[in-house]
Amino acid sequence: MNKKNFILASSSPQRYNLLNQIGLLPEQVIAADIDESEKKHETPSAYVRRMAREKAFKVASSHPGEIILACDTVVVVGRRILHKARNDEEQYTVMKMLSGRSHRVLSAVCVINREGQAALRLSTTRILMKKLSENEIREYVAGHEWQGCCGYKIEGCMEAYVSKIIGSYSGVVGLPLYETKNLLNGAGIK
Repeated sequence: MNKKNFILASSSPQRYNLLNQIGLLPEQVIAADIDESEKKHETPSAYVRRMAREKAFKVASSHPGEIILACDTVVVVGRRILHKARNDEEQYTVMKMLSGRSHRVLSAVCVINREGQAALRLSTTRILMKKLSENEIREYVAGHEWQGCCGYKIEGCMEAYVSKIIGSYSGVVGLPLYETKNLLNGAGIK
Protein backbone atom coordinates (compact mmCIF):
# COMPACT_ATOMS: atom_id res chain seq x y z
CA MET A 1 0.00 0.00 0.00
CA ASN A 2 1.25 3.48 -0.85
CA LYS A 3 2.13 5.59 2.15
CA LYS A 4 0.68 9.08 2.30
CA ASN A 5 2.69 12.23 2.96
CA PHE A 6 1.85 12.84 6.60
CA ILE A 7 3.25 12.02 10.05
CA LEU A 8 1.31 10.06 12.68
CA ALA A 9 2.24 11.55 16.07
CA SER A 10 1.59 8.29 17.92
CA SER A 11 3.31 4.96 18.41
CA SER A 12 -0.05 3.21 18.92
CA PRO A 13 -0.30 0.07 16.78
CA GLN A 14 -4.12 0.36 16.98
CA ARG A 15 -4.05 3.82 15.37
CA TYR A 16 -1.67 2.65 12.66
CA ASN A 17 -3.87 -0.37 11.90
CA LEU A 18 -7.02 1.78 11.77
CA LEU A 19 -5.34 4.13 9.27
CA ASN A 20 -4.35 1.07 7.23
CA GLN A 21 -8.03 0.01 7.14
CA ILE A 22 -8.94 3.18 5.25
CA GLY A 23 -5.84 3.26 3.03
CA LEU A 24 -4.20 6.23 4.74
CA LEU A 25 -0.87 4.92 6.02
CA PRO A 26 1.49 7.65 7.26
CA GLU A 27 4.91 8.13 5.74
CA GLN A 28 6.37 8.44 9.23
CA VAL A 29 5.38 7.51 12.79
CA ILE A 30 6.83 9.71 15.53
CA ALA A 31 5.64 9.38 19.11
CA ALA A 32 4.94 12.70 20.81
CA ASP A 33 6.45 12.75 24.28
CA ILE A 34 4.46 15.29 26.28
CA ASP A 35 3.32 15.82 29.87
CA GLU A 36 -0.14 14.24 30.06
CA SER A 37 -1.08 15.62 33.49
CA GLU A 38 -4.60 16.96 33.92
CA LYS A 39 -5.01 20.61 34.85
CA LYS A 40 -7.06 21.53 37.90
CA HIS A 41 -10.81 21.79 37.06
CA GLU A 42 -10.18 20.71 33.44
CA THR A 43 -13.15 18.89 31.92
CA PRO A 44 -12.53 15.55 30.19
CA SER A 45 -13.37 17.01 26.76
CA ALA A 46 -11.02 19.98 27.31
CA TYR A 47 -8.30 17.59 28.48
CA VAL A 48 -8.52 15.22 25.51
CA ARG A 49 -8.61 18.12 23.04
CA ARG A 50 -5.57 19.71 24.69
CA MET A 51 -3.66 16.41 24.60
CA ALA A 52 -4.34 15.88 20.87
CA ARG A 53 -3.34 19.46 20.09
CA GLU A 54 -0.17 19.34 22.22
CA LYS A 55 0.91 16.02 20.67
CA ALA A 56 0.42 17.43 17.17
CA PHE A 57 2.32 20.66 17.88
CA LYS A 58 5.14 18.81 19.66
CA VAL A 59 5.87 16.76 16.51
CA ALA A 60 5.20 19.75 14.22
CA SER A 61 7.82 21.81 16.08
CA SER A 62 10.56 19.54 14.74
CA HIS A 63 8.88 18.91 11.35
CA PRO A 64 7.75 22.29 9.97
CA GLY A 65 5.82 22.21 6.71
CA GLU A 66 4.65 18.63 7.28
CA ILE A 67 1.10 17.42 7.84
CA ILE A 68 0.78 16.00 11.34
CA LEU A 69 -1.98 13.73 12.69
CA ALA A 70 -2.35 13.31 16.46
CA CYS A 71 -5.05 11.78 18.62
CA ASP A 72 -5.85 11.25 22.26
CA THR A 73 -8.47 8.89 23.66
CA VAL A 74 -9.80 8.62 27.22
CA VAL A 75 -12.46 6.62 29.04
CA VAL A 76 -14.69 8.80 31.21
CA VAL A 77 -17.02 7.80 34.04
CA GLY A 78 -19.07 10.83 35.07
CA ARG A 79 -16.45 13.59 35.07
CA ARG A 80 -13.60 11.25 35.99
CA ILE A 81 -10.96 10.32 33.41
CA LEU A 82 -9.67 6.78 33.74
CA HIS A 83 -5.94 6.82 33.09
CA LYS A 84 -3.83 3.79 32.20
CA ALA A 85 -3.71 1.32 35.06
CA ARG A 86 -0.19 0.62 36.31
CA ASN A 87 -0.92 -2.79 37.79
CA ASP A 88 -3.55 -5.52 38.21
CA GLU A 89 -4.99 -3.95 41.36
CA GLU A 90 -5.65 -0.62 39.64
CA GLN A 91 -7.20 -2.40 36.64
CA TYR A 92 -9.44 -4.43 38.96
CA THR A 93 -10.73 -1.14 40.43
CA VAL A 94 -11.36 0.21 36.92
CA MET A 95 -13.34 -2.88 35.92
CA LYS A 96 -15.45 -2.74 39.09
CA MET A 97 -16.24 0.90 38.29
CA LEU A 98 -17.24 0.15 34.66
CA SER A 99 -19.27 -2.97 35.47
CA GLY A 100 -22.99 -2.54 34.80
CA ARG A 101 -22.65 1.17 33.97
CA SER A 102 -22.56 3.38 30.96
CA HIS A 103 -19.48 5.45 30.30
CA ARG A 104 -18.07 7.62 27.54
CA VAL A 105 -15.01 7.31 25.36
CA LEU A 106 -13.71 10.65 24.12
CA SER A 107 -11.32 10.71 21.19
CA ALA A 108 -9.89 14.00 19.94
CA VAL A 109 -8.16 14.19 16.56
CA CYS A 110 -5.89 17.07 15.56
CA VAL A 111 -4.40 17.63 12.11
CA ILE A 112 -1.85 20.35 11.44
CA ASN A 113 -1.60 21.33 7.78
CA ARG A 114 1.54 22.37 5.88
CA GLU A 115 0.94 26.02 6.84
CA GLY A 116 0.94 25.14 10.55
CA GLN A 117 -2.81 25.58 11.06
CA ALA A 118 -4.56 23.09 13.32
CA ALA A 119 -8.02 21.58 12.86
CA LEU A 120 -9.50 19.51 15.67
CA ARG A 121 -12.55 17.25 16.04
CA LEU A 122 -13.94 15.42 19.06
CA SER A 123 -15.71 12.07 18.88
CA THR A 124 -17.85 11.04 21.85
CA THR A 125 -19.05 7.45 22.14
CA ARG A 126 -21.33 6.07 24.82
CA ILE A 127 -20.71 2.49 25.93
CA LEU A 128 -23.14 0.34 27.90
CA MET A 129 -21.38 -2.47 29.73
CA LYS A 130 -23.01 -5.53 31.27
CA LYS A 131 -22.72 -6.25 34.96
CA LEU A 132 -19.53 -8.26 35.22
CA SER A 133 -19.18 -11.18 37.61
CA GLU A 134 -16.24 -11.30 39.98
CA ASN A 135 -14.80 -14.13 37.87
CA GLU A 136 -15.17 -12.15 34.60
CA ILE A 137 -13.35 -9.19 36.14
CA ARG A 138 -10.52 -11.34 37.51
CA GLU A 139 -10.12 -13.18 34.17
CA TYR A 140 -10.03 -9.92 32.22
CA VAL A 141 -7.45 -8.38 34.56
CA ALA A 142 -5.31 -11.55 34.52
CA GLY A 143 -5.33 -11.61 30.70
CA HIS A 144 -3.44 -8.27 30.63
CA GLU A 145 -4.88 -7.19 27.26
CA TRP A 146 -5.75 -3.87 28.96
CA GLN A 147 -2.08 -2.96 29.38
CA GLY A 148 -1.02 0.20 27.60
CA CYS A 149 -4.51 1.67 27.19
CA CYS A 150 -6.85 3.62 29.42
CA GLY A 151 -9.73 1.54 30.70
CA TYR A 152 -9.69 -1.48 28.39
CA LYS A 153 -9.20 -2.69 24.82
CA ILE A 154 -12.59 -3.11 23.20
CA GLU A 155 -11.11 -5.06 20.29
CA GLY A 156 -10.36 -8.02 22.53
CA CYS A 157 -12.42 -10.18 24.86
CA MET A 158 -13.96 -7.02 26.41
CA GLU A 159 -16.17 -6.66 23.34
CA ALA A 160 -18.23 -9.62 24.62
CA TYR A 161 -19.20 -7.54 27.68
CA VAL A 162 -20.34 -4.44 25.78
CA SER A 163 -24.10 -4.49 25.28
CA LYS A 164 -24.35 -1.28 23.24
CA ILE A 165 -22.13 1.27 21.50
CA ILE A 166 -23.61 4.62 20.57
CA GLY A 167 -21.04 6.40 18.45
CA SER A 168 -17.74 5.47 16.83
CA TYR A 169 -16.31 1.98 17.33
CA SER A 170 -12.98 3.10 15.81
CA GLY A 171 -12.99 6.05 18.23
CA VAL A 172 -13.17 3.59 21.12
CA VAL A 173 -10.26 1.61 19.64
CA GLY A 174 -8.29 4.87 19.54
CA LEU A 175 -8.85 6.81 16.30
CA PRO A 176 -12.29 7.88 15.04
CA LEU A 177 -11.96 7.21 11.33
CA TYR A 178 -14.77 9.47 10.09
CA GLU A 179 -13.28 12.56 11.73
CA THR A 180 -9.72 11.51 10.86
CA LYS A 181 -10.40 10.98 7.16
CA ASN A 182 -12.22 14.31 6.86
CA LEU A 183 -9.43 16.21 8.62
CA LEU A 184 -6.71 14.57 6.52
CA ASN A 185 -8.69 15.17 3.32
CA GLY A 186 -9.05 18.83 4.34
CA ALA A 187 -5.25 19.05 4.73
CA GLY A 188 -4.74 17.63 1.22
CA ILE A 189 -4.23 13.93 2.02
CA LYS A 190 -6.51 11.84 -0.21
